[in-house]
Order: sequence, then structure tokens, then C-alpha cells
Amino acid sequence: MALYKNEWWSDKRSKDDVIKMLQNTTFVFGIVKDDKLIAFCRVLSDLVYKALIFDVIVDKNYRGEGVSKILLNEVFNHPKLRNVAGFELYCLEEMKDYYEKLGFKKLDLILMKR
Repeated sequence: MALYKNEWWSDKRSKDDVIKMLQNTTFVFGIVKDDKLIAFCRVLSDLVYKALIFDVIVDKNYRGEGVSKILLNEVFNHPKLRNVAGFELYCLEEMKDYYEKLGFKKLDLILMKR
């Protein structure tokens, strides 16, 4: 929960809602160091065509050390995900260059929300 409380886009999430969210997520990935969760992401997938990566969070004390690259490589190489046709994620414009280095491409699509 601590990682969620430190991000502007997730700091209002309640513990009960996060538990429910995680119970209904296809895969949850994390990196633990010294008994502390330092990185996290979750994946929703049909296991064939798409895997949507959500909530990529790295503890601010470990940013810039390649932790998210390690985390995402675990996602890409997971036995049930490695053959999925495509991975997608949402990110801020300031993160675009970083994710492009990991093989993601910016799409000319419109994000619709209801």
C-alpha cells in the first residue's frame, strides 16, 4: 500500500479497493529488497493477443537504478505472457522516451474514458 500512497494517481485508493483490484488482476509482479516492496506492477491479459500493464511503480529511493526494467522483463518473460502478441501501457508524456527504450511505441490513438 505504501507504494500506492506515494503516487499522485493512486494516493486516494482505499486499502479495500486495492485488495479487490489485486484479486481481479491477471498477474501481479513485485520486487522486494530487505523485506520491503520497492517495485510493483500488475497485468490484465487474455493471454493471447493483449497484455495491459498497469500501475508501474518504483519506490522513489530506487528510481534510476534499472529496477523498472528488471520488473518489466519479468513481465515479458513470464511463462504465460511471453507469447502474448502485444503489451500495452499508459504513461505520461515525460515517460515516453523511457518506455520506447524498452520497445514500446507511441500509438496515434485516442484514449476514450467513461
